[in-house]
Amino acid sequence: MSNKRYAEMSNEELLKSQKSIKTVTAILAGMLLFLFAVNIFLAFKKGFSALNAVPIALLPIVIINVNTLKEIKKELNSRNISE
Repeated sequence: MSNKRYAEMSNEELLKSQKSIKTVTAILAGMLLFLFAVNIFLAFKKGFSALNAVPIALLPIVIINVNTLKEIKKELNSRNISE
């Protein structure tokens, strides 16, 4: 989403969106950390496989969500609304 889209959203919509994205991002990041740790363990135990790339491939989703949260926070701050 662009900043223009956030400017069109109401305060309640922004806060709801921020809360849901924050929750989903935290869960995804936690699962990726767990998956990364399991992959390291399995890489030492059984060797490398194509599945070792999955956590690295899903990492951009977390980065995009973090950037989206920053944009939402910037819009909320411009409206002088605290989280």
